[in-house]
Amino acid sequence: MVATLAGSGALVLGLALMLLPLLATELSRPGDSAWGALVLVLALVLVTSADRLTGSPMLAVISGGLLLGRLMVEVGQGRWRQLSPEEKGRLGSWERWRTSASQAGVALGGLLEASGQRASGLLAGWRERRQPKAAVKRWVRPDTDSAGVADPVVVEVSDFGEIDALLQASADLGSPPVTTEEEEPPAAGAG
Repeated sequence: MVATLAGSGALVLGLALMLLPLLATELSRPGDSAWGALVLVLALVLVTSADRLTGSPMLAVISGGLLLGRLMVEVGQGRWRQLSPEEKGRLGSWERWRTSASQAGVALGGLLEASGQRASGLLAGWRERRQPKAAVKRWVRPDTDSAGVADPVVVEVSDFGEIDALLQASADLGSPPVTTEEEEPPAAGAG
């Protein structure tokens, strides 16, 4: 339970640190976004593995959280002291926070638009690769006659010697083997 609460607090703190350059530029420094991302990773670990943190590991997490909190308070106080009285006065006005919130909204809108365009481009590329290619028929037999039906060649044979001779002749010519039938197929009208 304590790890989950500490993880939730670290999540809020990490998001605040990441948004600090957008909302309060006077208080932010160049490395704040990286530290915010690190605190978000800590929050993820605390929330996802809260059931494993019992006993001495939980004591270490609590101690680390207290030390981290104390360090952040001192850094925040040091940054506040470096501000001029005009900057301190601006940080207390509603107009300044409305302007910062609108700028953050514009930045978020631009980020969403850019990621939407990127996602649509990836989706279009994925669809192009997924579409079946046009089937190209490869002919392995000669074209049919004008009626659309190829004329079969029927050769009647009486013994296996004739079959061997026909197969040998077709192999010598390089043409496909001739199929043979022992009987003539029945006429279509006969019944």
